Amino acid sequence: MSNRYQIESCLRSFNKGYSHFIHQTPLWKLPGQALGVACAEVWLKLEHLQTGGSFKARGMLNRLLSNPIPASGVIVASGGNAGIATAAAAKALGVRCEVFVPQVSSPAKRAKLAALGAQVVVTGAAYFEALQACLVRQQETGALLTHAYDQPEVLTGAGTMALEIEQQGGVPDAVLVSVGGGGLIGGVASWFEQRSRVVALEPELAPTLFRAREAGQPVDVTVSGIAADSLGAKRIGSLAWDATQAHVRDALLLTDESIRAAQLWLWKELKLAVEPAAALPLAALHSGRYVPRADEKVCLIICGANLDPASLN
Repeated sequence: MSNRYQIESCLRSFNKGYSHFIHQTPLWKLPGQALGVACAEVWLKLEHLQTGGSFKARGMLNRLLSNPIPASGVIVASGGNAGIATAAAAKALGVRCEVFVPQVSSPAKRAKLAALGAQVVVTGAAYFEALQACLVRQQETGALLTHAYDQPEVLTGAGTMALEIEQQGGVPDAVLVSVGGGGLIGGVASWFEQRSRVVALEPELAPTLFRAREAGQPVDVTVSGIAADSLGAKRIGSLAWDATQAHVRDALLLTDESIRAAQLWLWKELKLAVEPAAALPLAALHSGRYVPRADEKVCLIICGANLDPASLN
């Protein structure tokens, strides 16, 4: 689990030497009524505008900067976004990158990986199977492994986004966060701690944190559904488990139908083209799964934009 000092140090490092790569993404403040929500304000942290199209760039760059990189380069397994972020960071640093993606990964994400110069290996039906193949390959090559969500540097990097939110707008009353393996919510919870109500959101068909809480410990779950390419981890990460146990009270499940409706609403009403994983926070508000107070300021993490534009038709 990351701490606030590590997160502050990481953001200083980004701002000092890598501001051309890690951007301070906009924080868009709207009255709740503009999104059809009965609360004072809704803040949209537009992290889909980050390098590589998602928040993942922060953690992956931090991982690469924090470790020596061998001649064999870096290697990662990913549903797409962590691979894209790793490939972009590797390209920026001039090192080789190999990415293992499952068959569920979208053609749009595979094309972006190839455009970044990564060697792409498609294997396994879901993320977990791609990860197992990646780990075997890493033992063969000795490449630096970046994990999609379960490494301290990855959580620390994600936490810099939460620090930015506070710098830009103060501490919101609540932060709604999509959860797959937990790197994002682990970083957000580690920064805000108890100062904001951090709410975990998962698709009903990919309930890694929800099932872990039922069992009292991380457990394997079956994952599928509309957001499986981004939120398709089989088990919540151990670091995210610790962070959420300490700082996150609410873990809510959302239907694929509500996620899809929110994704289309963001495009049609706000012209935000985002992937399904980025729509869970709005889906939680529109479906009534999360009901804010009338005076509440709620921050939605718009986490990624790596989608096929044709899917918004």
